[in-house]
Amino acid sequence: MSKDIRAVQPSEASLEVVWETGERAKYPWLWLRDHATDPDSYDSRSGQRELFTAGLDPTIRGLAARLGADGQSIEIDWPDGPRSVAYDAGFLWRFRTPAPASGASDRRRPWDRTKIAEATVELPYAEVLADEAGLRRFLETLEAWGFAVLTQTPTELASVAALAGKIGYVRETIFGGLWEFEANEARADSAYTPKTLRPHTDSTYSHDAPGLQILLCLDYQAEGGDSLLVDGLEIGRRLAAEHPDDYATLGRIAIPGRYLGDGAHLMAERPVFRLDHDGRILQVSFNNYDRAPFRLPEPDMTALYQAIAAFDQLANDPSLQWQRGLRPGDLLIFDNWRVLHARNAYSGRRRMAGCYLNREDFESRLRLVCGES
Repeated sequence: MSKDIRAVQPSEASLEVVWETGERAKYPWLWLRDHATDPDSYDSRSGQRELFTAGLDPTIRGLAARLGADGQSIEIDWPDGPRSVAYDAGFLWRFRTPAPASGASDRRRPWDRTKIAEATVELPYAEVLADEAGLRRFLETLEAWGFAVLTQTPTELASVAALAGKIGYVRETIFGGLWEFEANEARADSAYTPKTLRPHTDSTYSHDAPGLQILLCLDYQAEGGDSLLVDGLEIGRRLAAEHPDDYATLGRIAIPGRYLGDGAHLMAERPVFRLDHDGRILQVSFNNYDRAPFRLPEPDMTALYQAIAAFDQLANDPSLQWQRGLRPGDLLIFDNWRVLHARNAYSGRRRMAGCYLNREDFESRLRLVCGES
């Protein structure tokens, strides 16, 4: 869509910009002065505001405004500070309608078993690490579907570290940073058993749950143990359409998570569906294993149990699930704020490596490599 400006029309309260598309947008004078990018108001190296906003006259008004010669900027003369400041058309276009700066990505694609079967979620590990084009394709896949499988991955912990480094840095938790694991009944966590694990997200007991998880199969001499994923966005979409009261309950009531063992006692709470300013799902947080004991007034408790049942029945519906047996060299990476993961029971040896990454690091890399959502 065009970002060319056709005309500017000053008024007492704001500056109206008329775009070549015919769309009109009004920018308050105070907002424009606050976003000036002259050297006295803005540090272009850091992107930080130097202006003392609280010292501005709240009734400030531009003395004059004119269209740049190329139609790609406007120039405003101010009564304080710099005589003239240029405003880029792309910047103004981005903020043509009022909205908070952050929200859920518009590039996410909810999926069920049928839709994901037609998607390309498998990528060669070497291609992802080879160049920017491979990294972009990987990040776009991960954002769109919430997960990706990298094939032909060298079966060593260094492979996990190398991929993590392309996104951000390894997150340290009570489990360490980079880790290798197999069934270990001595650990106080269901993930270290060979039993079936139903769909869940990790770290509901953390105030800031890890944004991504990497799992690399190092060794497989077993039967069973297939990995399963289900899209929390699709569960939310179906609940909102078919069971709106349950959906509202899961967005309203905070559920506590708890980790107790291995020298730690962690607790945090949040709703299953955390929403952004437009009501879109920002984070899905569900783990029936780690739900801490708590009690609500009877009407809320009854509503919550009903909503949990509706959610978990969808999460365990095979028609919504992607399933694959990971074998040595298969690396699974998924969005822990969106995709629930599970595993079938197994017998034998299944050795994995992996790590967690922070959500903000993933979003940062997306912006730098793929552009704003």
